[in-house]
Amino acid sequence: MEKLQKQSDNTGFLPSSRSHHKLKRFSYLHMKYLFFSWLAVFVGSWIVYVRYSSYTELCRGHDCKNSICDKYRKGVIDGTACSSLCEKETLYLEKCFTAKPNNQVYSGNWGDLQGVIKCQMEEAPHYDLGGEMEPRKEAAPVAFNKPTKGTSVEKFREMIISHLKAKVGDQANLADLATQVLSFTDSNKDGHISLPEARSTWALLQLNEFLLALVLQERDHTPKLLGFCGDLYMMEKVPYSPLYGISLPWIVELWIPAGLRRSMEQWFTPSWPHKAKISIGLLELVEDIFHGTYGSFLMCDVRTTTFGYNERYDFKVVDARYIIPEATFQERIRQQRCDVDEDCLYGTDCLTSCDLTKHRCTPEVTRPNLAKVCDTLKNYIVRGAPSDLSDELEKQLYACMALKGSAEQMEIEHSLILNNLKTLLWKKISHTKDS
Repeated sequence: MEKLQKQSDNTGFLPSSRSHHKLKRFSYLHMKYLFFSWLAVFVGSWIVYVRYSSYTELCRGHDCKNSICDKYRKGVIDGTACSSLCEKETLYLEKCFTAKPNNQVYSGNWGDLQGVIKCQMEEAPHYDLGGEMEPRKEAAPVAFNKPTKGTSVEKFREMIISHLKAKVGDQANLADLATQVLSFTDSNKDGHISLPEARSTWALLQLNEFLLALVLQERDHTPKLLGFCGDLYMMEKVPYSPLYGISLPWIVELWIPAGLRRSMEQWFTPSWPHKAKISIGLLELVEDIFHGTYGSFLMCDVRTTTFGYNERYDFKVVDARYIIPEATFQERIRQQRCDVDEDCLYGTDCLTSCDLTKHRCTPEVTRPNLAKVCDTLKNYIVRGAPSDLSDELEKQLYACMALKGSAEQMEIEHSLILNNLKTLLWKKISHTKDS
């Protein structure tokens, strides 16, 4: 009986031991789950806080609008958009796309028009090859102080010609461009140019993007200028950007591997004939700004985010701040001190060499616009190309990417490759509705 009792006691003990072990394991897993949940919440909250802080620091559109409207009400500046922005409030800023505090970028509405609003915010005019190569906004009361009171229209015209000569070089037809600038300045089209109108135009003339829009206004590659007030201006919206790929919310970007991201970019592209038409537009831009009507321009940022296209698959420049006159670039880069070639980089794509005897940058870029553009097009236009075209297309693109030195040094080869690429693409789509 006693033996049976002991056996009973032992059999009762075993389940109790297992239960205790399971309870300890559950407790450990529970604590582990709680720890990682807390860690995820903490990291997520920190990321949100950092992003929000960056957003509030970057996105200062309200301050920009207040500054512009204050000057408009004081009679310092005037322009086609001033009344709508500051009085009627029919022009308003929407979503912030600002990447640098000194250059505010917002989507905007102006009545039935949709566009992109850009406003300059910086206190001192300064040139910096490591960042923007354009004068930044002056602090009040110095801002918009040119031309001065009493300046005649003829004197203002001379100021414009002199400024354009410094920007694009001594071109033969600068007088014609100055006439276009004066016509643009008369924002209310009353036949007279007021001092506030002239000051707004003078501020806009300091900006590369505005200058390029003037130079290429007869072409379709740059968005049209819809209106301005001071150095705040609104351009027409480019519906599809970047050139290929998709824009994802930052929180989603954090969790997507780089390889998958590259694959996703190729999923969201137009059909190949449409890509060919867009590519021809980009090649035409290279042609337009190489020894164009008003000199040559350098493309110093050829990333896909810089370009886009519209509903008809016409190529458009989204951000032209880094398409700069070659004369301006060379003048500024010569003054840049350097120890290695990498010190002579402007934007992401304009690199010159360093003269170690003087520790100054040389003025000639190492690669022409066309070579850099072909780099961008390689991953865009080869993928999905017709089988009877892909080998020849890839061959020509690699020949294009191999171009070195300035375009002037190899002008014949540059023109030949450019024309061959355009012809190759055009022949394939010219008989289709996509052309």
